[in-house]
Parts: sequence; C-alpha cells; structure tokens
Amino acid sequence: MNFNLSQIPERIPKPRKSGLTMVMDKGLSIEEARNFLSIGKPHVDIVKLGFGTSFVTPNLREKIELYHSHDIPIYFGGTLFEAFLIRGQFDDYISVCKDYGVRYMEVSDGSITIPHAEKCGYIEKLTKHGIVLSEVGSKDAAHIIPPYKWIELMKAELEAGSSYVIAEAREAGNVGIYRGSGEVREGLVQEILTQIPGEKIIWEAPQKAQQLYFIELLGCNVNLGNIAPTEIIPLETMRLGLRGDTFDLFLNKAQS
Repeated sequence: MNFNLSQIPERIPKPRKSGLTMVMDKGLSIEEARNFLSIGKPHVDIVKLGFGTSFVTPNLREKIELYHSHDIPIYFGGTLFEAFLIRGQFDDYISVCKDYGVRYMEVSDGSITIPHAEKCGYIEKLTKHGIVLSEVGSKDAAHIIPPYKWIELMKAELEAGSSYVIAEAREAGNVGIYRGSGEVREGLVQEILTQIPGEKIIWEAPQKAQQLYFIELLGCNVNLGNIAPTEIIPLETMRLGLRGDTFDLFLNKAQS
C-alpha cells in the first residue's frame, strides 16, 4: 500500500485461495489489457475471457501470454465450454486449452441442459488437465432453482473435483442468486452457506450493491467474480473500508 493507515482489514496475500477477485474480460485489446494490468495486477486473481469472446478475439495467444506473464491465470467462459460440448467437441475443447496453455477450465450448464451426473463426469475428466471451476445456476431467469438443489449441485461438483463453485449471475447480475432487479436472494445465499464453505464459492457480483452485500456478509476476503476491469480499484477500496459504502464496517474491528 502507498501509506500507512490503521484499522485496515487484513487481505489474504497473493497467491491466495480465498478473497479472490475474478475479472471478466469481454474483449479488451492487448493495449487495454496491458493498461488494466498496470493498476489492477495486485488485486486480480483470475481473468475470465467472457462467454465465447475468445473465439473471435484477435491476437488471442498474445493476450493470454500477457496475462500469464503477470502470473494471472485465465480461463475461457463457460459458454464456450458449452458451445464445444453441444457440438460433440469435448476432446477438442481440451486440445484448445492445452494449445493455448490454459490450465483453468469452467464447466457450466447455464445455456444447455446437461444431466448432472454427466456434468460431474466432465469435471472429473478435466481435473486431469488442470484446475476446474464449475458454475451452478441457470441463465434463464424463469428457471428458479430451490435452495436445497443449489446445495446438492454444489456439493456434488466439489466432490467431483471442482476447486470452486461459481454462483451464477450472468454479466448483468440479474439471474441465479439475484432477482431480475439485481436484488440478492438473501434467503438462498444464507441457506447455501449453511452447507457449502464460503471459501469454496465465487459469487458473481457485477453490481456495486451486490459486492457490498457479500463484503458485509462475509468480510473483505469473500470471493467475487464477474468484476469489470474498470471496477478493480473501486472494489478493493470497498473491501478495505476505504469507500463510503463500507467506511464504518471495519473500524475498531481490525488490528491497528
């Protein structure tokens, strides 16, 4: 940090397994990614190349190498995994990840229907090739999954080998763990936390109010995902009580 302030909560240092910030890159240019990393690198843990953008991104290999040169793992969005899968190209997906040196892989079923036992089978297979993140929840706002089912799915996917389960929200933050308005489904979140360790969940939280909710609920080292590159510094200040929303949250609670 640039200067000393007392009563700042302790962030787990990088490389960390909890307190993760996952950024969604929806098509940054090489120069934009380089500029983003010039200020974001200390606060970014993982970068997701959103949905299917990696298929059409020019200079993809160069971009991946740029992130890797800063010791930041990247992975292709879950929608791309689903695009390969529905076309019967699961082995091609593995080959593409290997070719590009991508060792983090997301298994999701937000856009297509996959029998859950089959989804867990894909997770098990991919753990032989890298680190698996699996997403739970539908991108269809009309498809409401009851809390007990979220818990059942998350447990099974962690047991199958997922390092983290991602709680679906889409890039807009208006499905899955949120209502269409973006409001958190608080009962769902709190019920999930009775059975699933918080450090094993990455909560997609693209909106500021959503980020605030989880920081207030679980502290500065909550795992948050789908963060816009421009929101990295603002989010880190919110985690540390240096933004109006959390200004009083950690006062007299952290070591001076």
